[in-house]
Amino acid sequence: MKKILFFVLLAGCVANNNFVMREDFAFKPIQTKNYEIATWQKINNPKNNDIHIYIEGDGHAFDSYGQPTSDPTPHGYFMRQMAINDEFENVVYIARPCQFIMDKNCSESDWTNGRFSQKVIDSMSSVVKEIGHNKKISLIGYSGGALVSGLVIQQNPKLKFENWITIAGVLDHEEWTKYFNDAPLDKSLNLTKLPNIKQKHFVGGRDEIVPYELSKKWVAKQNLILIDDATHNDFGNLKIF
Repeated sequence: MKKILFFVLLAGCVANNNFVMREDFAFKPIQTKNYEIATWQKINNPKNNDIHIYIEGDGHAFDSYGQPTSDPTPHGYFMRQMAINDEFENVVYIARPCQFIMDKNCSESDWTNGRFSQKVIDSMSSVVKEIGHNKKISLIGYSGGALVSGLVIQQNPKLKFENWITIAGVLDHEEWTKYFNDAPLDKSLNLTKLPNIKQKHFVGGRDEIVPYELSKKWVAKQNLILIDDATHNDFGNLKIF
């Protein structure tokens, strides 16, 4: 029953996909070794060395019956809206592999059991490097994008990560899948420990996809911010900076 509930809730995260990015965010796909990655970028002050980079969640990876979809592009727009609402001069939104752009190298594993594979993390790292080279980076990850962001930070110590922020974040996929009696993500990497940089993690008191009881196991109390009424994809008018 818990497994069925999990997939129903996951499907509930997606709605219509009529959302349009604001005009000041330019669509700039970035080719990596394995995938072409969709990004939207607002660079209003190239001389400013600070940049905020948002990484999308798992998107529409599964349908309401728990079956993998043919296209993981998110139907909801929580993370895109977060990027748009960020009033900082330089803001970039990065989709996950195979979202918005179905690259010829995409396979179902890239949004299911291999969503955190080395191939995926290498590609996301390439994009972050290209965008954030010689800049002070605040990296924000949502849902499964939280684990992606943590792995990118962990594997790229030469980049200047100033802040790590997660929202409704999965930070240990092994414990997360066990909690829901779901199949393990056997082609994925996991965080062995959280990166040792300035960080804060926003969690929802009503989040049934990444429950608070898991989040408080993963994150030190001083870095955990509980939003009592928040669900997985509704944090109200959340201000992260």
